[in-house]
Amino acid sequence: MRGGPGDAERRQRWGRLFEELDSNKDGRVDVHELRQGLARLGGGNPDGGAQQGISPEGDADSDGGLDLEEFILYLQEREQRLLLLFHSLDRNQDGHIDVSEIQQSFRALGISISLEQAEKILHSMDRDGTMTIDWQEWRDHFLLHSLENVEDVLYFWKHSTVLDIGECLTVPDEFSEQEKLTGMWWKQLVAGAMAGAVSRTGTAPLDRLKVFMQVHASKTNRLNILGGLRSMIQEGGVRSLWRGNGINVLKIAPESAIKFMAYEQIKRAIWGQQETLHVQERFVAGSLAGVTAQTIIYPMEVLKTRLTLRRTGQYKGLLDCAWRILEREGPQAFYRGYLPNVLGIVPYAGIDLAVYETLKNRWLQQYSHDSADPGILVLLACGTISSTCGQIASYPLALVRTRMQAQASIEGAPQLSMLGLLRHILSQEGVRGLYRGIAPNFMKVIPAVSISYVVYENMKQALGVTSRSTGRS
Repeated sequence: MRGGPGDAERRQRWGRLFEELDSNKDGRVDVHELRQGLARLGGGNPDGGAQQGISPEGDADSDGGLDLEEFILYLQEREQRLLLLFHSLDRNQDGHIDVSEIQQSFRALGISISLEQAEKILHSMDRDGTMTIDWQEWRDHFLLHSLENVEDVLYFWKHSTVLDIGECLTVPDEFSEQEKLTGMWWKQLVAGAMAGAVSRTGTAPLDRLKVFMQVHASKTNRLNILGGLRSMIQEGGVRSLWRGNGINVLKIAPESAIKFMAYEQIKRAIWGQQETLHVQERFVAGSLAGVTAQTIIYPMEVLKTRLTLRRTGQYKGLLDCAWRILEREGPQAFYRGYLPNVLGIVPYAGIDLAVYETLKNRWLQQYSHDSADPGILVLLACGTISSTCGQIASYPLALVRTRMQAQASIEGAPQLSMLGLLRHILSQEGVRGLYRGIAPNFMKVIPAVSISYVVYENMKQALGVTSRSTGRS
């Protein structure tokens, strides 16, 4: 595959471009001159990165524009990014991007584009009429012009790092090569973990109520939302509504880290160096990564359920709870309910990903005329709908898991297997019994999503995560 010319020739080419853009010949290029120059060259608005380059961060001497050296530094970094992206789209590594490779790249994101649409994209860059794009055509088209591409879609349509509704069964997000090289990936994961911690703490009373109703609600006692809250407050006061929240927050970091690392390793083991996976491949890799993470941190899930349901004075704390379970029930108690938990990953992750990709694809097809950025409301709505659909599908297995985790601590409760417990619930309460506690679970979705998004955006600002849109942090 052809690369760029030598450094000297490259600097000369950039120098000529600088002179052409510097209309007032003051030795600096500002945003106004950049826009005027692109209009003369037949381009549209400058890329967001170019505008960021002409800013206090890119403007080393703070003189309100870029001098030649600053301009060359910006173009050098941008050309490296464009070369990485060219490599990722050139799937057969023949040095050219054709129509089928453009279609494949969008299909990998769950976006179906017609042959006509792919040809239109290719025509906009193809200068020699070969119906393929080589490196020079790609570089010259995107060096300063708006970059509408796979990376933009990946960036703006982040899902699992943005939203935390108390479940960690979603397929991990893809990070672009640029985000990995610059270290932005770990900052986004940290921002997501902090958002999850605040969100879970804010909605902890509803989460405890859900677990309480999953285990204790039945046809006979007719336990409802108000009755459950009243019962918990009478037993342990208002503070008791946050029981189990500490370990629920504590498990975010190890689970997210393990899942992300497992996802990257599984990708490499199965598909080698392929940069972007198809939706089906993401589902397989994400589900396996979820199983890996759940297998390692599952004892924390059992402890969370026991601490959430504990009576006042029953345990002194996390370590005391773990020791008593080990002493009375043996090490196998830390994996009670493991099977329904792992089985629940498949419907949750599959439906969540399928619904999210469908909604994303529909929006991109109909509304992404100028930008791949969907805006806050669209992103939150798509994420909330897809996660809720995933929860509805996997909820019966989540309920069975919680009861299996808790049944050894309830006096007189039968010690049943997964199938035995399913049969018992269906015979005693019918299908409705498999959805006990789903009402408070739905009630916490909107506040959880809202809190996690606000905290995520503020954490991104604090950690210095760069943005591609002036409307986002």
